[in-house]
Amino acid sequence: MIQYIFIAFVLLTVVSAGVVLWSKNVLYAAFSLLMTFLGMAALYVLAGADFLAVTQILVYVGGILVLLIFGVMLTNQQGNKQNVQNDIFTESTNRILGFLVAGGIFGLLFYTFARANFVEIQNGLFETAEPTATTQAIGVQLMTNFVLPFEASGILLMATLIGAAYLSKKNS
Repeated sequence: MIQYIFIAFVLLTVVSAGVVLWSKNVLYAAFSLLMTFLGMAALYVLAGADFLAVTQILVYVGGILVLLIFGVMLTNQQGNKQNVQNDIFTESTNRILGFLVAGGIFGLLFYTFARANFVEIQNGLFETAEPTATTQAIGVQLMTNFVLPFEASGILLMATLIGAAYLSKKNS
């Protein structure tokens, strides 16, 4: 049963990613990107990476995708006057180059996965480790051993936010 759920989420992720690539309407591509992010979060849950799944939803769906949709909405404030709809279209001109790059990455990943011995990896990983929630362990490590890099990244993100606010203000 779990295999069918996995296949359903893989198909959801791949199809919605394909819609992102092929859609000429930027708003439709953004909503398809939402489904791609949610499908990836579901795959993380199935893989036992609960912290990555929650981070995927909070950071990508809650932050980046909402920012992208607001950017699309605010960019085209005029819209289509006749139909009163948001119709920002894009024209991609590098599809052949995109297919070549995607095919190269797919070939590299396929070669890597074909050469991996997953039986030995699975036996080596699960002999001593028992499945536990990773969120608490990551939180404890972030607040004890890795507190300096965690705080430094927070300061860097705050400086980036202040710089973006400064650059986006209107010149008076």
